[in-house]
Amino acid sequence: MKKGDEGSVLDPGHFAVRHSMLDVMRGVRARCLGFLATITVLAILAGTARAQDPEIPRLHTNEAYVEDATRATKLAIADPMIVFAFVFDSLPDKIKVYPTENYYYFRFMHGGTPYAGNIRLDPLERDQGKVQFSYYPDLTEWRDKIEGDTYVVLDASRGVAVEQLERLVYRVSYRNKSVVFALNDLSQVKPPAGALGPDEKFLGPIFDESAVRFFLVYNSKLRIFHFVLDETVKVADDLVASARSDRILVGRRTGFAFYRDHRLERKIMIGAFEGNSRLNNYFDGPFDQLPENFIEGEDLRQAIVEADPSVKGQIDRLGHFSDGEGRYLIHPYMLYRKESDLLSIHRCATGKVRVPAYYRCFVTDAEGQDSPSGPPAPSRKKRGK
Repeated sequence: MKKGDEGSVLDPGHFAVRHSMLDVMRGVRARCLGFLATITVLAILAGTARAQDPEIPRLHTNEAYVEDATRATKLAIADPMIVFAFVFDSLPDKIKVYPTENYYYFRFMHGGTPYAGNIRLDPLERDQGKVQFSYYPDLTEWRDKIEGDTYVVLDASRGVAVEQLERLVYRVSYRNKSVVFALNDLSQVKPPAGALGPDEKFLGPIFDESAVRFFLVYNSKLRIFHFVLDETVKVADDLVASARSDRILVGRRTGFAFYRDHRLERKIMIGAFEGNSRLNNYFDGPFDQLPENFIEGEDLRQAIVEADPSVKGQIDRLGHFSDGEGRYLIHPYMLYRKESDLLSIHRCATGKVRVPAYYRCFVTDAEGQDSPSGPPAPSRKKRGK
C-alpha cells in the first residue's frame, strides 16, 4: 500500500458509515499502518544488509590492456613537471594513501613502455610545503635495473602548494586543481593481548602496499626485529600451508611466507619471493613501509642503534641516514627462490635451540642465508618504487 492510500479509503466524504463501522475501519487503518511500518523497517534492514554485502569483483580484461599498450599517446616523458601535471590531473579530488610510508603509487603506459612511480608526502618535508615525485620505466625479469628514473621535490618554487588540513590529511594544489591526500590513520591499531613476548616492544602498525598489514616488533634481548602479521582484520591473501610443514604458510597472491609461532598465537613473516624484490614491486615485503606516522619519540632510532651500534650518530629518529642517502634497512625476512628454501627456518625452530635464542630462527639476511652472529653491515633503502 502506498503512502496516502489510507486516506482515499477512509475519507468520510466518500462513505456514509456508522460509528461502529468507523471503529472497524480505524482498526484496519492501524493494522495497515503497522504493516507499513514493518515493511519500512524490513526495507531499511535489507538496504543496510545490501550495503554491508561484499561487492562483486572488478573485471580486468586483455582488451583493455591491449588498447592501453597500443594507444598512441603524447607525453614529454623527460619533463617531470609535464609528467606530474598528467598524473595529478588524472587523480580524483580526494585519494586515500594506504601505505604507511606515505607513498601514493601509480602506473601508466606510454609509447609501449610501462612506467611506475609515486607521489610521497614525507613526514620530514610535508609540513614544509614539499611533496616528492618519482617515476621510471617499470622493471621486468629481463631488465631489473632502474634506468631513466626521475626524482624531484616539488614546492611553491614549482607552483605546488601543500597544506595540512588535519593531522593526517593534506591538500596538494597545482595550477587550477587541488587533491586531498588522506593518509592512512592506524593510530588506534595495536597488537592483540598475548601477541608479544616479554622481551618484545611494539614499534608501530604497518600497512604494506601489498594490502597486507603488519606489526613492527623489536626484541630487545636478542636485538632483532620481526614483522608480525596483523590478523585483527581480514588478511587480504590466501595463506596456503607448505607441503613440507603446516607451520609454513605462503600467500597465494603475495608470495609472503609466514611461520606459525610455536610459543605465541601469531604468524611471523619469514620470506618474500626473491623475484618480487628484484622487480621492486608491491610484493617485495614491508621493509619499505615502516610506520612513520606512528613511531613515538626515539623508539625506532634506539632500537636500530641497539641492534646495530655502527650507525650511532648517523641516523635520525625515523632511521634516515644524515647524508640523505636512504634509510636504514630493516629486512629480517628471507628472499626465497623456492618454497624448500624456507625449510631451514622450520628446522631451526624445531631443533634443539634454547628458548631465548628461538626467535633468532626467524631472522635471515636479505639473501636468504642464516643471520650472522653479529649485526650485518648497515644497509640502505633507496627511494620508493
